[in-house]
Formats: sequence, C-alpha cells, structure tokens
Amino acid sequence: MATGYFTHSACRRHDMGEGHPECPQRLSAIDDHLLAQGLDALLLHSEPPEATVDQLDRAHDRNYVLGLIDRLQQLQASGEQRYCDPDTLAMPHTLQAALRAAGAAIAATDAVITGQMDNAFCAVRPPGHHATRHETMGFCFFNNVAVGVRHALDVHRLKRVAVVDFDVHHGNGTEDILCDDDRVLMVSFFQHPLFPYTGTHPLGRNMVNVPLMPRSDGSFARAAVTDKWLPALEAFRPEMIFISAGFDAHRDDELGGLRLLEADYEWITRQVVEVADRWSKGRIVSCLEGGYSLQALARSVAAHLRVLTGAAG
Repeated sequence: MATGYFTHSACRRHDMGEGHPECPQRLSAIDDHLLAQGLDALLLHSEPPEATVDQLDRAHDRNYVLGLIDRLQQLQASGEQRYCDPDTLAMPHTLQAALRAAGAAIAATDAVITGQMDNAFCAVRPPGHHATRHETMGFCFFNNVAVGVRHALDVHRLKRVAVVDFDVHHGNGTEDILCDDDRVLMVSFFQHPLFPYTGTHPLGRNMVNVPLMPRSDGSFARAAVTDKWLPALEAFRPEMIFISAGFDAHRDDELGGLRLLEADYEWITRQVVEVADRWSKGRIVSCLEGGYSLQALARSVAAHLRVLTGAAG
C-alpha cells in the first residue's frame, strides 16, 4: 500500500523548554527508529503546507483563530515566550509548527481522498486533540484531526467520517468540536481519572467514550474496541477514518497509567484498517498526538505503520 508520511522541520522548532515531555526529540526518535527498522523506505514522504485561516475556522471559532495567530505572530516578532493556558507554552517558532501540523492533516486528507495515497500518517507537533473550538489546552493549539475531518466533509463532501482516538487522555477538544455533527462518529478509550477529567458523560450521541481504570492493560483496551468501537463503526459505515494516534497509554509512559504494549497498538490499528477496507476504500489519515517515552513512542509508531503500510502481513 502507498502510505504517506507528512512531516515538516518547523514541527521540530516548537520547543516548550528543557525537560518538557512534548519535546522536539519525539519526532527525531520516531524518524531514527523507522530508518533502523527499514520502514522509512516504505513511506511516501511529503512536506505539508501551512493551514489557512479559512481551513482552520471550519473547526475553530474564527475569532479564536485570528486572535491566536495574532498572538503567535507577536511572539515570532519579539522572540518572547508566553503561556496560552497553564499547560501550553508558545514561543517564536510555535506559529509555523502549529500551522504546518494542521496543514499536514489537510494535505494528507487531500492525498488519500484523491487516491494519491492509500492512507497517511502525520508525524507532527504540536498535537491537537485537546484544542477546543475556542481554547488552547494540553499542549495543543489547533485541533489537527478536527480540521482534517471538517475538510473531508465540507470540501470533499464526504457524508460520514469516523474519528478513532486511543490517546491515554480523553480527546475533549475533538469531542467539543464534533459532538454536534451527525456526519461524524467518534470512538475513543482513555484513562479516567486523568487530565482533562472529561469524557465520562459524552456531549453527543455520536460519541462512543470508553473510560479505562488506571493500570488497565491491553486486554481492557481490546475489549473496548471489540465490544464498543467496532459495532458502532460497522453501523456507521464511515467513508473515511481519522486516527488521533496518541501512544502515551504505553506501559512505559509516565504521563499516564495504562499498560498497553506495541502489540496492542498493532492489533488496534489492524481492526481500524479492516473497517476502513470494508467501508472507507481503505482511506485513513492518522495524526500523532501524545507519547512521551521516546523509545516506547518510536516502537509504537513503527507497529502502527507496519499495519498501515501492509508490512505486518
């Protein structure tokens, strides 16, 4: 299969400071491991453009988009840093990184829908799934997946799009943006209680949220997929699937308390691919979210990509 790999050097220049878990080294660890495993040669590499205001405000309030861009441009000019919320630090290179990250979701969507690629993975940062319609949150500025989803729906006129989120943290921003859209089904599991302490009461009927207790291992995640996700996805029959691919539910990741392993991510990806093959012409766009243990992140992304590329058999 032709699997796109969308990334940009600007995504490495956004830096929230020494010791911060959402660091540029995340992308380096992924790239180095893919090279070492021979997976890099199976990928179609592409540099995404910057997302435009019109593309961003399909998912976000326009005043939020314009105001955030203005603040980030000020930091770009002044060389200063500023917290947008208690967890999310912006600095001079943040604007370019955030625009390229959202632009990757859009470019990957275009490439997959037009048949240039079968599926795609966006190795980008900052992540996106905590960014709400109106607010930054949890290291996120623009909601990359939600921007891609709305692009697929509003520009390419797809009728049904699914979002799969397996980050250890609930994708509250994606739910906030998409909960009122009947064209979308979102399925997720996440640790609860854990930041952002949401998700136990879904905001819309199109949300399938499965909270997992701390220390739950891959068997609980697989049960959530089998018992909750797959019946909903089969009934919905999505024309395309987006993945918020957070790998911080891994056993070695200290920001969460779940105990998944690489084999679990491979199995979950395989289930999603099988649904996409049945209903979506195989069309999947996956966007990196969390994952802060560098080696566990790299191994888990490789397991994910082995399935997307067909290398896993």
